[in-house]
Amino acid sequence: MTEKLGKKMDDMKQGDDPKQAIVDFDLLEMGVDGHMEVVPSQGKNRQWLMSTLPVGLPPVMPNDRKKLEEFLTKPESLPIHDLNRAQRFWPREAVPSRLYHIEETAPQTNISVDRHPTSGKLIGYKEEAVLNMSDTAKNSLSLKRAPGPPDQGVKGSSTNFPFWPGGLTEPDIEQLTTVQDDELLDFKDLLSTPPGFASGVEFARTPKPVEIPSAPVEVPTELNIADILALDDLEFSGESDEEDEINDEEDDKKMSGDNVADAEIDELVKGDTPTTVERKKQEPKEEWVIPVDISTPVDDFHKRIPDMAYKWPFELDVFQKQAILCLENHDSVFVAAHTSAGKTVVAEYAIALSMKHMTRTIYTSPIKALSNQKFRDFKVTFGDVGLITGDVQIHPEAACLIMTTEILRSMLYNGSDVIRDLEWVIFDEVHYINDSERGVVWEEVLIMLPQHVNIIMLSATVPNTMEFADWVGRIKKKRMYVISTTKRPVPLEHYLYTGNSTKTSNELFLILDSTRQFKQTGYYKALDAKKERASKSSQSYGAKGTRGGNPMQDKNIWLSVIDMLKKKDKMPTVAFTFSKKRIEENANHLRSVDLTTASEKSEVHIFFHRCVSKLKPEDRDLPQVTRMCDLLKRGLGIHHSGILPILKEVVEMLFQRGLVKILFATETFAMGVNMPARTVVFDSIRKHDGTNFRDLLPGEYIQMAGRAGRRGLDTTGTVILLCKGDVPEMADLHNMMLGKPTKLESQFRLTYSMILNLLRVEQLRVEDMMKRSFSEFHAQKDITKNQELLEETRQKLYKKEDVQCFICDEDLKQYFTACRDYKQLRQHIQKIVLNHPNAIKALAPGRVVILSLPIHDRILGLVLQTHSGKKERTFSILILCNKSDSDVKLSDKEIDLDSETVRPILDNKLFMPEGATGHKMVEVKSGNISVITTKTLKINAERIINDFKKREQPRFKSDPPGQAVTIATQELLRLTEGNPDGLPGLDPVNDLKLRDMDLVEKFLALKQMEGTFGGYSCTNCSLFNQHFAQVCENMILEEKMREIKFLLSDESLSLLPEYEQRVQVLRSLKYIDENNTVQLKGRVACEISNHELLITELVFENVLTSLHPGDIAALLSCVVFEQKNCSAANMSASIEEGVEKIKKIAENNGIIQKQCGLTEPVEDYVKRLNFELTEVVFEWSRGMKFSDITDLTDVQEGIIVRSIQRLDEVLRDVRNAARIIGDPVSYQKMEEASRLIKRDIVFAASLYTQ
Repeated sequence: MTEKLGKKMDDMKQGDDPKQAIVDFDLLEMGVDGHMEVVPSQGKNRQWLMSTLPVGLPPVMPNDRKKLEEFLTKPESLPIHDLNRAQRFWPREAVPSRLYHIEETAPQTNISVDRHPTSGKLIGYKEEAVLNMSDTAKNSLSLKRAPGPPDQGVKGSSTNFPFWPGGLTEPDIEQLTTVQDDELLDFKDLLSTPPGFASGVEFARTPKPVEIPSAPVEVPTELNIADILALDDLEFSGESDEEDEINDEEDDKKMSGDNVADAEIDELVKGDTPTTVERKKQEPKEEWVIPVDISTPVDDFHKRIPDMAYKWPFELDVFQKQAILCLENHDSVFVAAHTSAGKTVVAEYAIALSMKHMTRTIYTSPIKALSNQKFRDFKVTFGDVGLITGDVQIHPEAACLIMTTEILRSMLYNGSDVIRDLEWVIFDEVHYINDSERGVVWEEVLIMLPQHVNIIMLSATVPNTMEFADWVGRIKKKRMYVISTTKRPVPLEHYLYTGNSTKTSNELFLILDSTRQFKQTGYYKALDAKKERASKSSQSYGAKGTRGGNPMQDKNIWLSVIDMLKKKDKMPTVAFTFSKKRIEENANHLRSVDLTTASEKSEVHIFFHRCVSKLKPEDRDLPQVTRMCDLLKRGLGIHHSGILPILKEVVEMLFQRGLVKILFATETFAMGVNMPARTVVFDSIRKHDGTNFRDLLPGEYIQMAGRAGRRGLDTTGTVILLCKGDVPEMADLHNMMLGKPTKLESQFRLTYSMILNLLRVEQLRVEDMMKRSFSEFHAQKDITKNQELLEETRQKLYKKEDVQCFICDEDLKQYFTACRDYKQLRQHIQKIVLNHPNAIKALAPGRVVILSLPIHDRILGLVLQTHSGKKERTFSILILCNKSDSDVKLSDKEIDLDSETVRPILDNKLFMPEGATGHKMVEVKSGNISVITTKTLKINAERIINDFKKREQPRFKSDPPGQAVTIATQELLRLTEGNPDGLPGLDPVNDLKLRDMDLVEKFLALKQMEGTFGGYSCTNCSLFNQHFAQVCENMILEEKMREIKFLLSDESLSLLPEYEQRVQVLRSLKYIDENNTVQLKGRVACEISNHELLITELVFENVLTSLHPGDIAALLSCVVFEQKNCSAANMSASIEEGVEKIKKIAENNGIIQKQCGLTEPVEDYVKRLNFELTEVVFEWSRGMKFSDITDLTDVQEGIIVRSIQRLDEVLRDVRNAARIIGDPVSYQKMEEASRLIKRDIVFAASLYTQ
């Protein structure tokens, strides 16, 4: 600007026209205010602008054009060879004072306020010591540790320690310093004098001399009752000792005149009552679950809670009041109520209560869609509500946070500071714990929650609520109050519909009324209606549940159903259909159906277009969007996973408004969504569960049927089952409608992420997590009883004495072990052989057998009859006995062989009665038959049995035995006398025709063991039987003690072998070292939430670093896309190369898992990766329109959107992994890949959050 001004002035001074010439002048700046004065010109040497002060306007910048011209014309003047200017060194000045500076330490004390406990009035201040000042989130599990950085306050960090799980005993100093018995060292006979020394060190502790004071001073170590009572009479006044003596004399006079009351008190305290106050620790009771009675009304509810945290405009049910009373008492509750009973009231009150207490509440749901809905509902009710999902955080500092259970698990493992302020965690839809894939998440969260957090569990009715609540209470050391409803607030009526046209639309038959009574008459009427229309070729009376009808007739059936629903005013209706394809077909068949009025069409049109107005114009014209708009205007709706998320939300909102009259939906619609209808229709009662087709389970049917019946609007809800084909079997219907719901069962399994998250914290053990799982509940429930039993067994064993015999000391214990092994092997063989058809056939009446009974080991018997019991087979056998024992009936104890009792294997003879021979009939089990002999006798078994039954009657008791009994007894006696060593038995291979090689080998091993018993010297002892019995008792106690120790140890855990195998996998892949310390790869894997091993290997192998961000997104889609049986993707060369690398790494991981003992085949591990969506993701990252994307694959739009949303979470995990290992290139590429896919309709904001 200065140059232009100067040039203009020069032009003015040197004009062409002399007349226009101007006097030569200059401008001078006066002072710092910028005032200009005109002065005579200084000629060509002037400077623009001149100033009267040294600090004026900045000098004119040099002319760059002239410098450039100089450099171009004189290149030798460039300072390219000037080393002095290119390399410069600034010497560092030494400042020793910097070494003296240290960081300020945290204050060791804190000033706290002391208030009156009743009035709260300020009394004063007191100084308290601050403990654990150095505790941080990186080294401590304590809630008193310092908070982490603000940016990690919500989700935490994978390097943080979790907070200490509630219910898990924290190790104290005593436990850490306690030395186990096996760790004790024997310090006896240690040398104290070194070689060559005259004396050594005396290690014995000598007591220090105690100086006896002149006046004995009593230092009470225990507080006496008298001292406590005397404290009330102490007066700290300045009175003299004389006054004290006078007072003592007066007290003595008063004491001499004790009244009757004092005498009575003396009588009460007379005896050996201790005078010391000893505070006894009360052991906590093992009752962790308490059922709450809801049969009686709570009349004093408002008196007990005069100031409720939240009030509703309606009267609460009894179960809701009882739950609120528990919440007011800060107790944890488990509410198992019928669908639409009002479980949300309990959650709402907990949120209001936490706001009143200025604490926080977390509400967890099983699915993201339900989280969004609850966010909208609670936002309207409470306002201060936040939402946390994988990609969205709305108001994370709110008092109530809505999230999925997976998010809460991540927060617990990562030590989020939100957990500090938690008062309640609400688990909605707890019965989702039965899900095989995600059920483990609920168990992990329940185990990891800190002690100060109270638990609220909401669930549909399940049969084992007490068992589940007992488990939660036991692991958290909290009392769980169980509240269950007995009936639905709106009863249901269940019908069979057999119509298929408008003429037969009245064929609706009641089979289960509102009192849950099954109506067989309605069922048979439905059969008759079906039979009348059946064709002649298929006419047969009865149910055939395998025939599902003709799909071509579905249109007529649904038209007749809709006609019937309109006539009976049963709309709105939810039609559950277990196939997305069939839902689409049903909607297409009903193009002629219009169920809305003109005003309703206008309302639907306005609402729909307002919802999709935020989408791009090309997205608003998607075929699914336009088709959905047409359906909704006619009062129809469809809802399944293939629908775009924003369209599903539109359908849900319109259904809540009553503008959708019939909604075709899958069973996910019934998952916790508060959208009741008047009627529920089942398109079929069979579904595919991922493996095969099956009937609906009672729990599934109840969950979906429970959507019928709107509280306050309908007196009863209507459930209709369409009989498109044949009428289902009555037994199947009865079981489905009246059967017990599915029990809550543990789906706990070990994952690499869980193992690594626990191994990185030294104080937490994976074994403790397994012990506290629901699957180990019953085994760990008796841990206290087992500990007591262990101590009792140890005391018994301590009192026992070893056998003092030089003969038996040599091999008696080995002999006992051999006898025990022989007995176990023989029982195992007998159990298999005697259940074989040939053996059962051989044990026909008349077969001679050798029995092993407690009264004698070898008794000859005669089979009379075989009984096929429910549990095991029994036999009626005639045996010999002493004459005096003939009338004595053997008890079960005298017949059953004790599994613990071991008898010596000696060359015993067959039992021979002493004196006169008697007989008796006994009922024995297969375990009592030791040998099936080759001998059979021809007898009349029926006559023998009848004779015994006759003589059991009192009037025939003295009658002599019949001829058949006498002959059989004489034959048994003859065989016994003639074969005192026993009879040969049937050979399992030759006689019984057994072909199992393992069984034959065991039989040969048994024979070999029988030949070794003669080589033991202990059998020569004169007191052998006595010594053997003594050793048997001692060995059984030792075995029992080992068994109890095993139950109390980690080795009893069912998942321990798998845990060791997975640890070996992690060690092989260098995720942990030999000491199970988590390495860098393990830290990276903790950041990954899906396929952690595979993605970590991809990061460390640099498979993704050299690829384009679009290729990276396409390849990583294989870990989030789960649909099978879809069209193959067209891949570029770079993507195909990446696919091969990923498959190779997955195969290598699978091989290592197989080598470490895991059972999953390598092929199945690799097949879990689906690459069919790579082309879609690649083109989407390149900017292709969504309408064009759908033409590349047959995958439905909703699944594409959900997969790309999950892919964004994976990309962010890999980005964090790159940050940990210090790879900026990968970090930037993951950021770019996430940016490329995060656009348009795929990441459209939820309508519930707007």
